[in-house]
Amino acid sequence: MEVIIQPNAAAAATLVARLIARELKANPHIVLGLATGATMESVYRILAKMYRETHLDFSLCRTFNLDEYVGLPPEDPHSYRYYMNEYLFKNVNVDLRNTHLPNGMAADLSAECARYENAIKQSGGIGLQLLGVGADGHIGFNEPLSALRSHTRVKALAPATIEQNTPHFGGDKSKVPRRAITMGVGTILSSHRCLALVTGAHKAEIIAKTVEGPITSMITATALQLHPHCTFVVDEAAAAKLSGTEYYRWIFANEPEWLEYR
Repeated sequence: MEVIIQPNAAAAATLVARLIARELKANPHIVLGLATGATMESVYRILAKMYRETHLDFSLCRTFNLDEYVGLPPEDPHSYRYYMNEYLFKNVNVDLRNTHLPNGMAADLSAECARYENAIKQSGGIGLQLLGVGADGHIGFNEPLSALRSHTRVKALAPATIEQNTPHFGGDKSKVPRRAITMGVGTILSSHRCLALVTGAHKAEIIAKTVEGPITSMITATALQLHPHCTFVVDEAAAAKLSGTEYYRWIFANEPEWLEYR
């Protein structure tokens, strides 16, 4: 695991977008695992700008999103399909036929989960998985006590997650779906590379536990410590409670991989 500390949220999002662009240029056929949420909006805006100004090409890539709410149709403004269309897919030259999200309206949710997991495998697996980290340390919708070898399945959302997502539903908690289909922790760990973006002082404590604490199913993001190629990009505010910041800065300043980003 690597931790890269950037001066602020804007710089962190820019670095993440540049890393995604690098992977896309190196392999135009890459399978991208994508995430949603307010933190990712800046990343997608930057990628769209790269497409407009530098002709960053998305035409051959395939995408799989981490999750989708159960019970929301794709055209619902609160669905993650709608989010992805608005923030990224409509703004770049990706082939919509190659963009995949779980079907939260499926009549047989178990079959849909198995289908989605198999589709990822049939694609050759996720090349680069973009991640955020929830307030309680969840990745995807893998709430506390999710098995660290779990695969795509339906999960009930924890009260803290419902609270965190309430602002996206006009502040009405009753409108937040109670369940979602999510890639499992094991599905995420099967990705070739993981890239997590976390910003803000409100995430400082959970990031310290995620990066430097013990691996536990109570904080599913801690499982990323097991991944052979995982990078956390955080801003100064989110890094405030990390104990190893001096070392993390030294690595970023001295590893050749990061030379073009310094």
